[in-house]
Amino acid sequence: MEAVRGDGRWCVVTGGRGFAARHLVTMLLRSGEWRVRVADLGPAITLDRDEEEGFLGAALREGQAVYVSADLRDKAQVARAFEGAEVVFHMAAPDSSINNFHLHYGVNVDGTKNVIDTCIRCKVKRLIYTSSPSVVFDGVHGIFNADESMPYPDKFNDSYSETKADAEKLVMRANGREGLLTCCIRPSSIFGPGDKLMVPSLVAAARAGKSKYIIGDGNNYYDFTYVENVAYGHVCAEKTLSSEDGAKIAAGKTYFITNMEPIKFWEFMSLILEGLGYERPSVKIPVSVMMPVAHVVEWTYQKFAKYGMKVPQLTPSRIRLLSCNRTFSCSRAKEQLGYEPLVSLKDGVKRTVESYSHLQAQNHRSISKASIFLGNGNLAKTVLWEDAKQTVTVLLLLAVIYYHLFTCGYTFITAMAKLLSLTALFLFIHGMLPSNLFGHKVEKLEASNFHITQAQAHHIANSISSNWNSLVSALRSLCRGNDWLLFLKVSLSLLVVSILSSMSSQAAFKIGTALVFTGFKAYEKWEDSIDSMVGDACTILLHFGSAKESSS
Repeated sequence: MEAVRGDGRWCVVTGGRGFAARHLVTMLLRSGEWRVRVADLGPAITLDRDEEEGFLGAALREGQAVYVSADLRDKAQVARAFEGAEVVFHMAAPDSSINNFHLHYGVNVDGTKNVIDTCIRCKVKRLIYTSSPSVVFDGVHGIFNADESMPYPDKFNDSYSETKADAEKLVMRANGREGLLTCCIRPSSIFGPGDKLMVPSLVAAARAGKSKYIIGDGNNYYDFTYVENVAYGHVCAEKTLSSEDGAKIAAGKTYFITNMEPIKFWEFMSLILEGLGYERPSVKIPVSVMMPVAHVVEWTYQKFAKYGMKVPQLTPSRIRLLSCNRTFSCSRAKEQLGYEPLVSLKDGVKRTVESYSHLQAQNHRSISKASIFLGNGNLAKTVLWEDAKQTVTVLLLLAVIYYHLFTCGYTFITAMAKLLSLTALFLFIHGMLPSNLFGHKVEKLEASNFHITQAQAHHIANSISSNWNSLVSALRSLCRGNDWLLFLKVSLSLLVVSILSSMSSQAAFKIGTALVFTGFKAYEKWEDSIDSMVGDACTILLHFGSAKESSS
């Protein structure tokens, strides 16, 4: 590993453990021009393995980088982080997917006020603020090749965009105050290695069977920016501000930063998904259909977030983002900052896909929970439609059974005798058929198809004993009276049994068959979503239960 150099000049990166910030920190250390103070919320820094072995790990060991725990809403902590710094790269911001105005205002606006005031007090020379292209997006009208002259909208798409715009205004107005030079960078749709939001969310959707959907007509264009290019845009801004001539041009201005290669949004998503071995989106859903659903989801989250409900992916602001044009001109950044993308979109996608090899489709668990529950054998293949021919055959057989048991008026013994007679006749005729009939191969039923090996018998016995032991363990836990989740599961199961037992055998057979052949398949397809919904529901119920206990 090459030694990290530094001439004693300190810079600060706020939100330094964030996605883009990590790449900026590495780029600054690689340049050998800076000692970097990494400021973030965590009480201490925990390095990934590649960071430990890379520039950041070496820099921390050699004193060329230090970590400072700082909440931007606390002026004293900000002052401790900025003391002696020449430049501040202000990149800290809350998760944009959380539409919480109080949180965003506290960090983006009040936090930025503290950053500006502390920069002036600590005599920081340059402040580069990481803004967002969303500050000019109203959530309704698409944006095509917009430049920095585009005004702020009267109404913003969400609280994140509104507060980022407020913070951007503060930074631009602060330019020139007691020698502080400022500018704002607006990177568009950042992607690349280390992203913990976009790619993992895409993969989760793919594994849940939801990535095949396109919201809107699929023709909306986007500007994506490889994360290394985002870091480079910040470096270009700092270098421009550091020269007297550059400061006259760039100080107090905003700059869009992109890869300069607009692409259809859903085509970009398809490139990522296909690169990881998943199917590309193909089913289009109109925005008018999705928006009411998104409003209901957001309302539900607002009501139940305090009970532990997870932040939903489907929100109105996100629907608008996924269905509108959002492209921006980098002409100003190119001409005034000397910015040019270091990594092309094609290479950026390639590097991103390679960095997520652990999320490749072939690394996804091959056995679903539904398959495990059904025994991972022929029953699972039949019920989960893995062998369509076998599934259709079983359904036809069940139709014959239904006809003989319920619609012919036979007694149970007569119906079973007729079914066995038909089965024997079928096997006899099938056995007489040649192996090739009119050019079609006739697959013969071998005795081995009905034979149970000793290993299979042991497996069945072990499964029965394991299920019995699990039942006894659950009963023991239930008797202790402290497992509310188990109680809810048992109650729900007994309710289902009660409903089925109240039906006629004919209705139970029809409904049961339909549920088995659709319910297990649906669970396999949307396993993660269903588990998440059930988990959220149980968390809410348990909260109510514990609240009721404490009040009594």
